[in-house]
Amino acid sequence: MSLISVVPPLLALVFAPLLLSLINRTKAVVAGRRGQPLSQPYRDLWKLLHKGAVYSRTTTWVFRAGPMVGLSAVLIALVVTPFGNIPALLAFPGDAVFFAYLLGLMRFWTILAALDTGSSFEGMGASREATYAALTEPALFLGLAAIARHGETLSLSPMFAHITSTSWGHAGPAFALLAAAFFVVFLTENARIPIDDPTTHLELTMIHEVMVLDHGGPDFAFILYGGALKLWILGALLVGVLVPVRSGVAWLDLGAAVAGLVCLAILTGVIESSMARLRLVHIPQLLVGAGVLSALALVLVLR
Repeated sequence: MSLISVVPPLLALVFAPLLLSLINRTKAVVAGRRGQPLSQPYRDLWKLLHKGAVYSRTTTWVFRAGPMVGLSAVLIALVVTPFGNIPALLAFPGDAVFFAYLLGLMRFWTILAALDTGSSFEGMGASREATYAALTEPALFLGLAAIARHGETLSLSPMFAHITSTSWGHAGPAFALLAAAFFVVFLTENARIPIDDPTTHLELTMIHEVMVLDHGGPDFAFILYGGALKLWILGALLVGVLVPVRSGVAWLDLGAAVAGLVCLAILTGVIESSMARLRLVHIPQLLVGAGVLSALALVLVLR
């Protein structure tokens, strides 16, 4: 482990909420509005951390543990995620599978906490989340399998280190398919348009937001902060494929990865400003399509 590997997790801990600000500011600019200040997510987290939490008598310890377990899982995922050409703080053989299961653990406890409330609306959101997760995870696993086959390793850091401008020259079609699949996974896992609308207030159309309706105070702050870190982590995977800057100069590689994340946040804001969310019956088709793209990328790498 090199000293530079400490920098990306620290950047994520401090600046992950800023990605949400960039998305919201982009949407405001496209709509001709001034928008919220870039510090608004930090203000929201600070306010929530200083509020009290109210718990229904129908809930158990599962409801209280959900946000803490989810945040813990995404923090562990953060230290095994490489950032550009910077290796992960914690790397070991098979950490790619461990990474995917950490994201699944975060989702599992969010669903459990939603079901623990006994609310029909939260149960509906949990059902949708589980359904879409079952369609999204194959795309992620097959995509990681394709990168693992290309790098001849199951560890994330060397896997993405083998994605260079030279490898794009002879495996470009496979990487392009992977990038498209990972982008769909990125939008789905972070509940963004066209899969879900994070700003909607209609329970019948919500997926992620409806699962956290009963959370408040510090618990809701943990959920929001965990969501921002998840946005950073999955964005880092996509940037690792699309921005193969491997100069050997750590700070240059780090700057390229940060610039890629900023561009990804702006692109997400543009997409959310230019289209509406899909109908629920059409979302599975998009997710299955992402799985097919990952499968095709794996086939191309195996050739």
